[in-house]
Amino acid sequence: MRGWTPSTTRHSRRSFLGVTGIATALTILGVAPSRQLHAAALTKGQRDKLTADDIIALMKKGNQRFRIGKESPHNYLAQQKASAKGQYPAAVILSCIDSRAPAETIMDLGIGDCFNARVAGNIANDDILGSMEFGCKVAGAKVVLVMGHTACGAIKGAIDNAQLGNLTGLLAKIRPAVDAAQYSGERSAKNYAFVDTVARKNVELTIADIRRRSAVLAELETARAVKIVGAMYDLETGLVEFFG
Repeated sequence: MRGWTPSTTRHSRRSFLGVTGIATALTILGVAPSRQLHAAALTKGQRDKLTADDIIALMKKGNQRFRIGKESPHNYLAQQKASAKGQYPAAVILSCIDSRAPAETIMDLGIGDCFNARVAGNIANDDILGSMEFGCKVAGAKVVLVMGHTACGAIKGAIDNAQLGNLTGLLAKIRPAVDAAQYSGERSAKNYAFVDTVARKNVELTIADIRRRSAVLAELETARAVKIVGAMYDLETGLVEFFG
């Protein structure tokens, strides 16, 4: 490439991390025409060039764009067509079923960028663990993100010991977070500060549960092939806070 230098590549990579979403990784080495930005889904080569920290940085930048209303101009039809014969997601996300917290939207992701398992209270059961193992060990995702959110109804239900059909058993899996949450104020579902404290603790316990119950993911993390992290999404501010 005319005018190419190692510093040019580093500059392109920094620019890539600063202004684009995962689906627009076409320019990571400055080899794609700018008119193709946002056009196609992530390829294997592009995904493989990213580190776990790169992927997390892209999610953070995507969330920043979402918060200020400057999301990437996704061409979803092009992404759909590009990913029809193969997918190379960079991350596996376990998030809540809450309609106000769609992970792909709030982190400005496109078709083919991530696997997303959604269940009330973002808990990890055997089926979800198996799905995560597929996503990372088989499909090559490098980040496992467990994302809770503020004002979570499942957390409130667990605090109140709500009972309703199969929901009763699901909420029982969140109860350990209620008991483990360190909070000196009113410990009730009416106190949103306590609810959010429990939600964060639930994310932490879910991450620990993933590591304990999935030897596949634990081994990948030990080998630094995968990074397991948590996050909380604030329904009021739109901010995704990463931790762990």
